Amino acid sequence: MVFEKDFLDKIINITSNAAIACYPHLGKKNKVLVDKTATDVMRKNLNQLDIDGKVVIGEGELDEAPMLYIGEKLGTGEGPSIDIAVDPLEGTNFAANNLPGALSVLAISAKGNLFNAPETYMDKLAVSNDVPFDATDLDFPIEKNIKNIADCKNKGLNEITACILERPRHREVIDKLKKLNVKLKLISDGDVTGALLVTNKKYNIDIFLGIGGGPEGVLAASALDAFNCKFQGRFLFKTDEDIKRAKKMGIKDLNKKYDLNEIVKGDSIFCATGITSNELVNGVKLENGNYITETLVTHKNSTISIVKKEIPLLD
Repeated sequence: MVFEKDFLDKIINITSNAAIACYPHLGKKNKVLVDKTATDVMRKNLNQLDIDGKVVIGEGELDEAPMLYIGEKLGTGEGPSIDIAVDPLEGTNFAANNLPGALSVLAISAKGNLFNAPETYMDKLAVSNDVPFDATDLDFPIEKNIKNIADCKNKGLNEITACILERPRHREVIDKLKKLNVKLKLISDGDVTGALLVTNKKYNIDIFLGIGGGPEGVLAASALDAFNCKFQGRFLFKTDEDIKRAKKMGIKDLNKKYDLNEIVKGDSIFCATGITSNELVNGVKLENGNYITETLVTHKNSTISIVKKEIPLLD
């Protein structure tokens, strides 16, 4: 299917409205409230679209209201069949503490084109499009990935920068990167943003890696596809319940390594609106009675852009 500009504008408005809804709650130390606010607004707006939509990547399961749950039907039902991946508030800690990095994120595609998986962890790797595809692999030792990237970019190991979530589970990987004398960008949250930092040389990130949220992996893959970047992921199913849900969704090989074109097929729209500012986009501002938002928009068949919106403050 072809996404028209009018429909693209509606998707941008949805993440913008969710971001604006968070604005009064920034720095109020209430993660639950600000997340619920973003979720409620995104759900309401999606339900107003003339689509037959289904959440394939969400924040939780059916019994975890108020989250937009996997399998939830959205839209009026009077329109095209659409797969939806959502993260109404990426970076709840950032928003609750008014720190940089909070986003409202949404990706959509035609039915069957976004990977459908339960909410679980994912081991991930993302590199820029100036590195040959076969130079890196999720199954390579970290040393091999780093040395291959350095060779491809004609850089020294000490000129390579790796982005990774600062978590105890990554201690061994971080120690190996330090031994290689690689520069580190350690992030506390927000691994959608982390993955997208490989898309432009101005961010100076050569590789994003490590274990983070599976939903965030699919969302990042949707954007990385438009930039022709490499992404690989492997879902990690740690509990019997995780495995049961995965099999119910049709995942037969629980150890499968997925390339980007297996996670995102065909065209897709990705929108990430800044709630608080980060490297990608500015956060929500209130100026002269208008909310100002910035949204990173990727649409493989047309454009990659930063879209600014002015939305009047309602009484």
